[in-house]
Amino acid sequence: MATITELKCAVRETLESRGVLSQLKARIRAEVFSALDDQTEPRPPLSHENLLINELIREYLEFNKYRYTASVLTAESGQPEVPLDRQFLANELKVAEDAGSKSVPLLYGLVSHFLSSSGDNGGKVFLRGASLPAGTTASSTLPGPEA
Repeated sequence: MATITELKCAVRETLESRGVLSQLKARIRAEVFSALDDQTEPRPPLSHENLLINELIREYLEFNKYRYTASVLTAESGQPEVPLDRQFLANELKVAEDAGSKSVPLLYGLVSHFLSSSGDNGGKVFLRGASLPAGTTASSTLPGPEA
């Protein structure tokens, strides 16, 4: 007769071989987060920039099958449950796509573009200040020397 330890090992090996164990762990983390999330603490309003950034990240997470991470992002950020239309997102970011780029998340194309582009500024891109949610300052969003 198998011991409890042998049974635990057999169950663990079976779950790992089926690829279920990591999904279960991720699901447990998501449920723990949901249970601990303080719904009484108001979140800052979701700015247009954050909406777009979160959507880029969600598309990347779901493409890579990080579904539970994506669900935590959606819940914590206040992102709409229904993903934004990809064409809308591309239009907002002023991105033109070819057939090949549509098979991967927009974030991959953006990173690829910036890694391969060389411009008049030594390959650097001039960034303008973005609007932050009300009550948020740039210094509160960046780690300081104490971080």
